[in-house]
Amino acid sequence: MNNTEIRNLQPKEVWNKFADLNAVPRASKNERQVIAFMKDFGEKLHLDTHVDAVGNVIIKKPATKGMENRKPIVMQSHLDMVHQKNNDTQFDFSTEGIAMKIEGDWVKAKGTTLGADNGLGVATIMAILESDTIAHPTLEALFTIDEETGMTGAKGLKSGLLNGDILLNLDTEEDDEIGVGCAGGVDITAKRNYTEEKAAENKTGYTLQLNGLTGGHSGMEIHKGLGNANKLMNRLLVNAYEDYGLQIARVEGGGLRNAIPRESEALVVVDSAKNEAFEKHIKLLAEAIKTEYKKTDPNLKIACIPAETPEKVMNAEVQKQFVRAIQAAWNGVFRMSPDIADLVETSNNVARIDVKNGNIEVLCLTRSSVQSSREDLAKTLQSAFELMGCDVSFSGEYPGWKPNMDSAILKVLVEKYKKLNNEDPDVAACHAGLECGILGQNYPEMDMISFGPTIRGAHSPDERASISSLQKFWKFVQEILGDIPVA
Repeated sequence: MNNTEIRNLQPKEVWNKFADLNAVPRASKNERQVIAFMKDFGEKLHLDTHVDAVGNVIIKKPATKGMENRKPIVMQSHLDMVHQKNNDTQFDFSTEGIAMKIEGDWVKAKGTTLGADNGLGVATIMAILESDTIAHPTLEALFTIDEETGMTGAKGLKSGLLNGDILLNLDTEEDDEIGVGCAGGVDITAKRNYTEEKAAENKTGYTLQLNGLTGGHSGMEIHKGLGNANKLMNRLLVNAYEDYGLQIARVEGGGLRNAIPRESEALVVVDSAKNEAFEKHIKLLAEAIKTEYKKTDPNLKIACIPAETPEKVMNAEVQKQFVRAIQAAWNGVFRMSPDIADLVETSNNVARIDVKNGNIEVLCLTRSSVQSSREDLAKTLQSAFELMGCDVSFSGEYPGWKPNMDSAILKVLVEKYKKLNNEDPDVAACHAGLECGILGQNYPEMDMISFGPTIRGAHSPDERASISSLQKFWKFVQEILGDIPVA
């Protein structure tokens, strides 16, 4: 890994910290190495550094001269990143650092997620902690763990550890946007067992492969109509038993709940006498699907490849229930907000399907800024899965963050943005899950705001960060820190 060209980008103080961070494996729920890295960073600066009971790292820095009378602030970002890679990329996230490259105005990774979400926020805070020239009030840097797969860091943060009056969350992905609210979410898991049966003698095996989808963040990009590999694979399967005697041996698609699935693969058998008709059917259906998604997913590939006939398959009755349940499972936008223009209120991502060896597991992430609407969609999904005989469980629930349009720090950010850019920022709530709603439960009086540099394709190997945007963001951050209100 050679990230020298990244380290020479401006602002160097941020890109260098990002390169340091990206050398450390930091998967959600496996942050041991990055926690140690951040603790060592704070201690080498001789700053008050603390790791709490769940693994969040808190680094405290006194106010710079002349800023002692300003309100104390918390700057917050999460340490973990989504680990996703292309199928043809050889990469071990547990041992390797992210290899980066420059393409025009963008920094990208080589076949993997970049970790700009939320690594650029972390790197920005690190640069401020290290600086002896940037003016700021009393500062508490909060680096949370496991934001991407449960927000357990934010949930586990105890009251009384922080003293700041204002929280600056650096986890928004459009540099002209100031975040004032976000959606809450709940994980939905459906499971059931089934009895496999021996594949008949007159069957032929095929592997159905679907890949090349754009993928992305299942909150921020759910409104774009991007292809979901699990739902598209199901279109290849749903009526094929009746027409071609298709039976499923295995299906594996998607990965993390917060990533729109890009790839799926199924091992199936069909009646040998209908091989040619089945291949023609898949070819025609594939062309129709690719035509539908040519704008959003131009690199979509669908293949039907002869394979060794598996010994065991799903029995026909369970298969009928399974493919119809997946067909019925809501995916994408469920309801747009009637109160905030262009804001997705409620959505679901059918994130992962794993069928093999007599076991079915389906993972979803349902989001909403309105709890009753989230519950309605969750029950809709629960009904579809229970009708196929699944046990359905709910977990990882986290609250939304209600907008406060009278926020004092919001006024500061709007004023500074106008001064720097000669235009108004977009003050908005987002459909992603931010940690502000959770943190606000233990720190209800803290005034919170979210902003960040422009990042595209988060949670996918197409993730990229704008170089010019980070320069804009870095100036914005310094302006804000220098004008925090008097306590």
